[in-house]
Amino acid sequence: MLFFNIISYILVLLGAVNWGVYGIFDFNIVGWIFREPRSVGAIIVYVLITLAAIWLIISPIITGYGLRLRAKKEIKEKAV
Repeated sequence: MLFFNIISYILVLLGAVNWGVYGIFDFNIVGWIFREPRSVGAIIVYVLITLAAIWLIISPIITGYGLRLRAKKEIKEKAV
C-alpha cells in the first residue's frame, strides 16, 4: 500500500503542475509530451492521474488511519 501512496502522490503532483502551467501559461505539458491533448497516451495519463487522486481519497478510509508515506517500524519489546 505504501508503494501505491507514493506513486499516487507523484501522479497527483504531476496533474497539479500540469493544471497550474495550463492556467498560467495556457500550455498543456501532458498534451505537449504526447503531441496532442486527446491522444491515446495523454488520455491514459489523465486516467492514471484521476485514479491516483481517487486512491488518495479512499486510502485513509480503507486503512482506518491517515495516509501513510513511510513503512511502519515495528518495535518489538524483549520480555524481561
